[in-house]
Amino acid sequence: MVETTGGEPGDGAAEVLDRPLPDGVRRRVVQIVSDGFGGLTLVELPAQLRQYARFAPNRRAKFAGNAMAAALETDPLFRQRIGEKFREAQPELSGALDSGSPPPAADPLDVAAAAYVLRPTGWVKLVTAAGEEALRADAERADEESRAELERLREELDRAREQTRGETERLRGELDSARKEAESLHRKLRAALSDVKRGEAALRKLHAEMETVRSEGQAQISAAESESRRLKARLGEVESSLEATRRAAREGRSVEDMRVRLLLDTLLDATQGLRRELALPPVSVRPAQTVDAVEPGRMTPKDIATRALSENDPAILDQLLVLPQAHLVVDGYNVTKTGYPQMPLEKQRLRLLGQLSQLAAQTGAEVTCVFDGAELVAPVLLAPPRGVRVLFSKPGITADELIRQLVRAEPPGRPVIVASTDREVADGVARAGARPVASAVLLKRLS
Repeated sequence: MVETTGGEPGDGAAEVLDRPLPDGVRRRVVQIVSDGFGGLTLVELPAQLRQYARFAPNRRAKFAGNAMAAALETDPLFRQRIGEKFREAQPELSGALDSGSPPPAADPLDVAAAAYVLRPTGWVKLVTAAGEEALRADAERADEESRAELERLREELDRAREQTRGETERLRGELDSARKEAESLHRKLRAALSDVKRGEAALRKLHAEMETVRSEGQAQISAAESESRRLKARLGEVESSLEATRRAAREGRSVEDMRVRLLLDTLLDATQGLRRELALPPVSVRPAQTVDAVEPGRMTPKDIATRALSENDPAILDQLLVLPQAHLVVDGYNVTKTGYPQMPLEKQRLRLLGQLSQLAAQTGAEVTCVFDGAELVAPVLLAPPRGVRVLFSKPGITADELIRQLVRAEPPGRPVIVASTDREVADGVARAGARPVASAVLLKRLS
């Protein structure tokens, strides 16, 4: 069906193909576009085809076939430029199409592809005729192939019949020989069966005697093995129990000694600090000194009120770290991802550990930094900085749980400060007697 859409009478650009382009014609069209593609500049190409400008023609036709066919259909200017390149390459065929008389000896698919690109008057008929011609050629070729295949199968069937007849005669002769041989073997077999039956009777008697002896021996061996296994199991239980008792006693004594010693050091340091804070003058207390009043140079209640600090003031962290035997536990990735999440994990760790080393040197507090081992893809080769203990959680244990274990391991009364923004961690360590501070407070103090 051919429609006119406003062009001049007889103008091929006004014709419209109302059916899909035949596959053979489409392949020739894509090849024409691919051949003319290389002669165009990058500016002359449609935007969607510029990425294929550096491709070789065959590779371009393979990967950009659909895009080139679509551009040729929708972009008249691009089709005109490809048509000009085709006229330069095929002047005779182009002239024949323009004159309305395509060469009779030319391939119908080539004629249809050229007509689709050049769009002369009547190009739709040429494309449709080429498609029908291709279908007829395919049908004739399939018919010829079917006839040839049928003939070949008939010949094979005749040969198979001849071979079957010959094989049948041969098998009949072999069958007769096998029957005679089978009769002779049957006679020999009956005689051998009689001998075998006599031998089997004697063998059964011997087997019965051997089985009786074997059963008695096996029963004795089983009893001995059972007793041996029972004694070995009992010995293993006793050894395991003894070793567990020794280990528990040894570990319990060392852990309790460590906890008591650490608590004692904490109490001694706190007592010494309290003694320094509460040092009294050498003179005795006078009654007038017991009257509450403000002396010259002393703090007033208003001054004392100004000493209160906000929860987000980094100075509160300094007050905590100067406590005797203070222990700072840092939720590593919680702090780094709060302060500098855009950095790689390795650089986050190095930056935080460097700052914590400086803080430990300034305050003298014990510092432990905990990282989540689930974030690791390989073992970390890391030299902990001076004054900072670095721990990674084991598989199946989160950094939060490891922090709670560290807090529970401390003796009651020792000041433990946990830096983490995780609400669950903060609540858990607070219940265990530790003092939580936000990661932002630690970051402000470090900066």
